[in-house]
Order: sequence, then C-alpha cells, then structure tokens
Amino acid sequence: MPKVMIVYASLTGNTEECAEIVEAAFTELGAEVEMIESVFADPEDFADYDILLVGTYTYGTDADLPDEIVDFYEELEEVDLEGKIYGVFGSGDTFYEKYCKSVDDFDEMFAKTGAVKGAESVKVNLNPEDEDTDNLKKFAEELLDAYNSK
Repeated sequence: MPKVMIVYASLTGNTEECAEIVEAAFTELGAEVEMIESVFADPEDFADYDILLVGTYTYGTDADLPDEIVDFYEELEEVDLEGKIYGVFGSGDTFYEKYCKSVDDFDEMFAKTGAVKGAESVKVNLNPEDEDTDNLKKFAEELLDAYNSK
C-alpha cells in the first residue's frame, strides 16, 4: 500500500478538519498516512512518500499564502518529485475575490517539481459540510487510483 504524507496549515481549524477527513479516507482505503503541520514539515520529506498532499487556507483580501507555509512553499520548488502523485486541498471564504488562491499556488508549484497531479484540487468554503466531506473522500480515492494506475 502506498505511503501518504499530508502537510497542512490551518488558522481557524477548517483546513485541519479537511486534512483529518482526507487522512481518515486514506486510512480506510488501507494506506499508511502521516499528517504534519507545515511548520514542522520539510519538502525533502516528500521523497519518502508515494502520494503527497498539501492543505492550506488562503489569507486575507490579497489571497496570500499563510505565513506558516511560505517557507515550505518556496523550498518545494527545489525538490525533485518526479513520478510522485500529488493533490492539493484547502479552505477559503467565497467572500473574497481570489477564493482559495493558495490552493492554486501550490498546484502550480507541485507541477514544477515533476510530480503528477492525481486529482482535481478541492476547495472548501469555510468549514467542511457534508458535500465537502464527500468531495474530500472522493479526492483521496482518485489520488489512490492515480497511484495504482501509474
């Protein structure tokens, strides 16, 4: 079974809740999962895993990356993740014009590493509702399918 690493940043707990849903989904599917807050994570650690995930919120009107994940984001570009499967998810607020922009930023950065996008990103408005939970579980299944079919 594949090894999955979930790196996340959460301010209000919404993205952490999303990460826990994804972690539980992968565990149910039989994967070995490690979940770690971004401040304790190093992009080099992704080399030891098969499926790589980042969960992040988007901060403020300017749609900035959260302070606690900026270093991880910048260092990610330097890591060769050729052939690894990746996925990005996160929370935001549709009130803002640039909804969940940090999710898109990480999607673009992962593409520079040689990793393969295993599923479309999941964006959650504020905290995950039932439909979001279903989407996050489906996201995990799609990532696992991408891994199994490579």
